[in-house]
Amino acid sequence: MSGGAGKRTLVIDLDACVGCHACSIACKGWHAARPGTVLADEDAYGPAPFGAFLNRVHSYEVTPAERPAQVVHFPRTCLHCENPPCVPVCPTGASRQRADGIVEIVAERCMGCGLCAWACPYGARELDPVAGTMRKCTLCANRIDDPARSEDERIPACVRACPTGARHFGDITDPDSAVSRLVAERGGYDLMPGFGTQPTSKYLPPRPRDALPTDAPLPKLVPEGGIEHWFDRLLARD
Repeated sequence: MSGGAGKRTLVIDLDACVGCHACSIACKGWHAARPGTVLADEDAYGPAPFGAFLNRVHSYEVTPAERPAQVVHFPRTCLHCENPPCVPVCPTGASRQRADGIVEIVAERCMGCGLCAWACPYGARELDPVAGTMRKCTLCANRIDDPARSEDERIPACVRACPTGARHFGDITDPDSAVSRLVAERGGYDLMPGFGTQPTSKYLPPRPRDALPTDAPLPKLVPEGGIEHWFDRLLARD
């Protein structure tokens, strides 16, 4: 689909994520096996480990009104915005957006200035301390564009590795795609829409676990102030 119509992206189900970090590990593993894409991972078991991660999972305890507290695991990665602020600020043209919506970095052009990281409101870009260049999620473009792979394998490594099906991949512009149907049925949200970045990746909100029969559909958990306000609070705590 690269160069064609459609916008390929992730839909992340906060109700299904259990915080196992399989996505982070799979991301590291995929890059480690690909020349030219290896993520720094130095002194992993030493006194001062450091490296670069493109997928992270943060865990928070939230207390909905009049309900018991519950833990929400919140995966964070690039949201592949329709209006990515990281692209126009790049002085070398290393940051660019493909026709299918994927935002990527041309490593050979990147000088590691970090302007893109300052421009990104989601903290999705990271300086590789060994390579000296910026890194970010590309939805495993070198995997999903590989014609030698079967269709069911042409998905990001994090999606394939998720044991609970919390991560979904597809064309968000196709109303009949699985990701579009999930967003419509579950009330998928943009992360911090006030920035005007128009992220193509969406989050499906968590749902309360109590006070309902086991065979009843669970209502969406929308905290006071709305889901956008809640996301703002989560990010402010980092």
